[in-house]
Amino acid sequence: MTFIKRLFLTLISNLDKRSLEENDPYAHLTDEELVKRIVANNNPMLFGKLYDRYAKMVYNKCYGFAKSQDEAEDLTQDVFLQLFIKLKMFKGKSKFSTWLYSFTYNFCVNYVNRNKQRKISDKSIPVEDSEYKLSAEVPDEDLFELKTKKLEKALNLISAEDKSLLLLKYQDGASIKELTSLMELGESAVKMRLKRAKERLMEMYNTL
Repeated sequence: MTFIKRLFLTLISNLDKRSLEENDPYAHLTDEELVKRIVANNNPMLFGKLYDRYAKMVYNKCYGFAKSQDEAEDLTQDVFLQLFIKLKMFKGKSKFSTWLYSFTYNFCVNYVNRNKQRKISDKSIPVEDSEYKLSAEVPDEDLFELKTKKLEKALNLISAEDKSLLLLKYQDGASIKELTSLMELGESAVKMRLKRAKERLMEMYNTL
């Protein structure tokens, strides 16, 4: 962990949380209102409150891309470090939680792709509805009936992008509309990616 990361984490972690909870003038603020105040003066104490609200959610998203808990924790801290720097990019056009989902997802995808030295091709390849219907869809019920331990192993063997997409859809309950917003893709492209992710998961599951 770099010195800058250590310093940043110290700033947002070493707060007197008990006194903040007892005498917290910001507890009633919505996420959006809190973000405005943080952006106004780059207050690390206020950012610490945002961190407390969303650290678990961000970690869960990062874990979908990581190969270990340590890597997920490092990714989580990297996300929040970048979030502190780029928080002013939030314009309030959607709920902050939705925007943070997208921010975290895109950060993790870029992280994985940098490591693999490849680019995401989905945005440049149009997906026709006819192509989407070429093969049979894996029913959701088939996924729900899979054995938990074996399913976890299979999830760890497919790509990070596929794993995260499946977790977003079936663990977090994200709708197709929400996924199109988070991934900045059209509905047909999202459906195709979800369809292929389920197929890859089932293929890997059946080999175990």
